[in-house]
Amino acid sequence: MSRADGPVRHGRLQLFLQTLRHLNPSKQSIVWVLLLLIGLFIAGMWVISTLNLNFSQKAMSELREVQLEEVFYANLDRINAQHRLLENYTSDLARMGELFWHLQQQSDMQQAGEFEGALLEKLRDFPDVFGAGVWFESGAFISGGVYHGAFAYRGDTADPVLMSLAEAGIVDYRSQPWFDQAVSDSWLASDQEQQDFYWTPAYYNPVSGAAVLTLVKPMYARSGQLIGVVTTDWHAERVIDLVGQVEVTPNTFAYLIDRNNRRLSALSEIDDSEQALQVMDVILQERLVDSLNERIRTLLPGLQQRGVTMQHHQLAVDGREFELSFAATSADMLFGIGVPRDEIDAVLQPMRSSNFYILLLTGLVMLLLSGVILYKVVGLMRQLQASYTDELTDLPNRARLLLDFGREPGGSLLLINLDGFKEINGLFGHACGDYVLRVLAGWLTSFIDNNRRLGAMRLYRLTADEFAILGPDSSQQKMQNYLQALNEYLQRRSLTWQDQEITIGVTLGAAIHPPEEVIASVSQDSMITWARFALKQARLQQKNYVIYDLEQRIEDAYEHNLLWARRVKQALEDDRILPFFQPIYDNRSGRITKFECLVRMRDESGEIASPGQFLDVARKLRLDRQLTRIMVEKSLTTFADTPYEFSINLSYADLLDQDLSRFIIEKLDESGLGKRIIFEILESDGIENYQEVRRFIDEVKKRGCRIAIDDFGTGYSNFEHLLRLNVDLIKIDGSLIRNLDTDPVAFSVTQGIVNFARSLSMETVAEFVHSDSVQERVRYLGVDFSQGAYFSMPQAELVTVAAAEPVVEKE
Repeated sequence: MSRADGPVRHGRLQLFLQTLRHLNPSKQSIVWVLLLLIGLFIAGMWVISTLNLNFSQKAMSELREVQLEEVFYANLDRINAQHRLLENYTSDLARMGELFWHLQQQSDMQQAGEFEGALLEKLRDFPDVFGAGVWFESGAFISGGVYHGAFAYRGDTADPVLMSLAEAGIVDYRSQPWFDQAVSDSWLASDQEQQDFYWTPAYYNPVSGAAVLTLVKPMYARSGQLIGVVTTDWHAERVIDLVGQVEVTPNTFAYLIDRNNRRLSALSEIDDSEQALQVMDVILQERLVDSLNERIRTLLPGLQQRGVTMQHHQLAVDGREFELSFAATSADMLFGIGVPRDEIDAVLQPMRSSNFYILLLTGLVMLLLSGVILYKVVGLMRQLQASYTDELTDLPNRARLLLDFGREPGGSLLLINLDGFKEINGLFGHACGDYVLRVLAGWLTSFIDNNRRLGAMRLYRLTADEFAILGPDSSQQKMQNYLQALNEYLQRRSLTWQDQEITIGVTLGAAIHPPEEVIASVSQDSMITWARFALKQARLQQKNYVIYDLEQRIEDAYEHNLLWARRVKQALEDDRILPFFQPIYDNRSGRITKFECLVRMRDESGEIASPGQFLDVARKLRLDRQLTRIMVEKSLTTFADTPYEFSINLSYADLLDQDLSRFIIEKLDESGLGKRIIFEILESDGIENYQEVRRFIDEVKKRGCRIAIDDFGTGYSNFEHLLRLNVDLIKIDGSLIRNLDTDPVAFSVTQGIVNFARSLSMETVAEFVHSDSVQERVRYLGVDFSQGAYFSMPQAELVTVAAAEPVVEKE
């Protein structure tokens, strides 16, 4: 050993001890436990060499069984996930039928045609369902005549086949073959416990002419009156696909049996096909479905019930023993996996051939690795501790919130979003923005410490301007009082930055875990989504806070869509769709040379609506093509007598519309402006039919047009788009550009995009340039053009001189 080795090792030991001191006591205890385990391992290595080999064999056998159990539950969870997906679809169908029934009670208007059309549309939207039906009780309608429902299924044609129950002469759905399979005649008795769903075993449906499993869900009026049922048919081929996707090891097999002990599908990896068939016959003879008691059938499979739901069975076929693992699915089917016993025992062979010298060598290697691992673990634990903490406010971050959410299901979640945070950063700088966030974190911490009305609450910082408070279960009224108190507390706060008073406003959105009788289990993603939805509703309704309401969500969304659908249609009729123009600055010439044309809508009061308010609704109404036509016509008119180039956004759907493509070509030929037009294609749109898209691109390029990829850097197929679409310009997404001056990762990614574009002789445009420092970095990277609020926001008129345009010195 050289003399230098001593100081180096001493320095590493000091670093290790210093790192250990900085860990909190709980993590220090983990390190000491690791040290103790290493010492016990060294001492125990010599003891292990004297133990009986059977102990190791038993451990290996149990480990193998645990691995097989994990495979079983992974596939069982996947099958049950498909069942839940079908139940969710059936619940949506039931809500649609109940809504139709209520509308019929309130009006004499006949809406059967619209209802049947909606039924067909829902069937098209969910390809996993083979058939769907809504069956109303006889005499369920008190106005508007008698309507018994409709049934639709996927026939031989591409479009579903609709069957009206009235035309088919079906008066009572209890005569249908699925009714006796799913429920009994006494299912409506007052002492009969009602279920949310009823599954049938596999049967042949003479109406659709297919072997199916049917899921039945009752429909109820608000008064609790039964008004009918909905059904969804699951084709037998889908059931076969479920088992076909099971990943099994060599010589194992999987199977799915309905409650009538009929084999729905099976997958076997046994080399001998005759033996595989014989094994399945023996399994059916065993009637494993009879061994599943009613309590196990009704339990939801999952990690918490694994010890309850899975059962084992020994099976012998021609002298070969098989280990069967099986459990009931949520659809009353039996799923199982079988493994030959000799295959489980085969993994023990290497253990039998081990000896003392291999054990000794392994011990020496493990001793060395343990020292290295321990050194690395201490550093990783410190990094892990930092990864769960927000660096600016020292609060737990989003990762910690998700971790705590997973450990404690239920509870309540409150989101606090800082209003106008971008404006604060823009006006006073990021240092002021960071100061505001730290002060707000202190206010929220103080409020939580002084208000325990909801119990223990924990504060987190999620995104740049968003905080979260996680608490226990709460009632609607308690949460309402808590939000009101928090809002009043924050409204009384004020802060000053460099002798400038800054007004702080927040918007609050809350979600409360519903009672178990409403929803048995809610995921953490659902709670966060609900809270964000409430936050969004508070902003849309211009309220200080909103609590998410399960019952109002669908109705609110429906009313919102109806409102904007009417506004969009009226705006089209009144010619209130207009283009706004955002200038694009040429970094080489130092002037504005291009404009991007962006769609806007003027409402009845004269206010301008952004596309985020109406574009999604327009797409659902299939009016987006009409909007594109208007944008093309008005943009060509605006730039006809100007020297500027201009770009028009086209979606993937626009490019596939042949009528729209012909319209654009005709307008290009009429105007002769092709050499000044750039068509921007959204990069995040998934393009499947490149041939059709390329046909349009080739046509417009013949007329001098150029092609740009918009929002480059956000999608999944960036380089495929560039290479296959013959792109001329790349518009780098604002999520990279906005932090270009502060985020080294964004800087590196942008630099790579610029270099890649330059190698392909493509020009680049930086979007969302909002400050002088960002523009400086854009110019440094050699980006050809810049676009953003730093130069000008989109305007109704052409802004030919940028507000931040630098002065070019003359030589």
